[in-house]
Amino acid sequence: MAEFCKMKTRESSIIIGGGLSGLTLAYLLAQKHIEAIVLEASPRLGGRIQTVKGALGAPLELGATWFADKHRHLSSLSEELELQKFPQFSKGISLFQTKSFEPPQKFFVPEAETPSYRLAGGTQSLIDTLAQKLKAQNIRSNARVTGIRNSEDTVIVETATGEVFKAGKVIVCVPPQLAASQIEFSPELPKPVREILPTVQTWMAGAVKFTLEYSEPFWRNEGFSGMLYSHAGIVTEMYDHTNLEEDKFGFTGFLNSGAAAYAQEVRKEFVLRQLGELLGAKALQPTAYFDKVWTDEFVLAGSPVIHRPHQNNGHALLQMAYMDGKLYFCGTETATEFAGYMEGAVMAAKSIAERL
Repeated sequence: MAEFCKMKTRESSIIIGGGLSGLTLAYLLAQKHIEAIVLEASPRLGGRIQTVKGALGAPLELGATWFADKHRHLSSLSEELELQKFPQFSKGISLFQTKSFEPPQKFFVPEAETPSYRLAGGTQSLIDTLAQKLKAQNIRSNARVTGIRNSEDTVIVETATGEVFKAGKVIVCVPPQLAASQIEFSPELPKPVREILPTVQTWMAGAVKFTLEYSEPFWRNEGFSGMLYSHAGIVTEMYDHTNLEEDKFGFTGFLNSGAAAYAQEVRKEFVLRQLGELLGAKALQPTAYFDKVWTDEFVLAGSPVIHRPHQNNGHALLQMAYMDGKLYFCGTETATEFAGYMEGAVMAAKSIAERL
């Protein structure tokens, strides 16, 4: 029996998923003196937030990156955690590539009154800071939940490694489609819920993101913004990824969905070829290249049929409690506003924290 079971189970909570929503919820509950344990299936925390370090130490985003002033819950949380934001760089010549055999169109993006922001040190700083606010023993990685059973006055949670946890409340903070595929609920959830969960689109699932580090911002030195949109190459979107201090340099962006079928070395080859043609020989000499296809077992299960973006995100059935009021769904896909985004993850966590 897990160590957690020694606590007052009726007054405790289990949070399934150590992404932004799960960790924010644990942080908010801790402020209410509600003990919670976070069970994360993967070896790392962050979910769809993942910052990696380049060879020269540049923080490079493979996951969620940007937010805006209208994302007030995320902004408020970041300020509370004393994290610094800074605007996305966009000055200079931007490129729009419509055909591979024609020169790219050049355009300027006017400085926005409401810019997109990034977090100093990378978005992972948000995850790391939240985790630091919690008791280390209450965060378990490599703890994939396989079963949730309703009991008399508690809920029993079982993991793939055979651990068993008990708590008064269980909050599922993984994508609903993933929960439906990987967790056995006993007794079964109501039929309308069982039918909805597999059809909730997981935002970013299937996206292919890449990032590059360079020893110098050669594009800025030549008057370019680093912003690229393309209908012709493997890179479909790209942005300057220089850090707050402007001493670490790079790009981040998205590859076309077909790139997922290639090996990473092939993707890198095509990315550098495209950038070399557009930005010159210096683009061929990165100090680091990373990319990620967001289809691993911690994001997506099987091949769900999705007919439209944000399908069933924020659905009314995701707002209800189950198992006699002891089971809740949380996470960005459950948010009624900004579903799929970091703001939605924080809003969902705040909503559940208030209900508990």
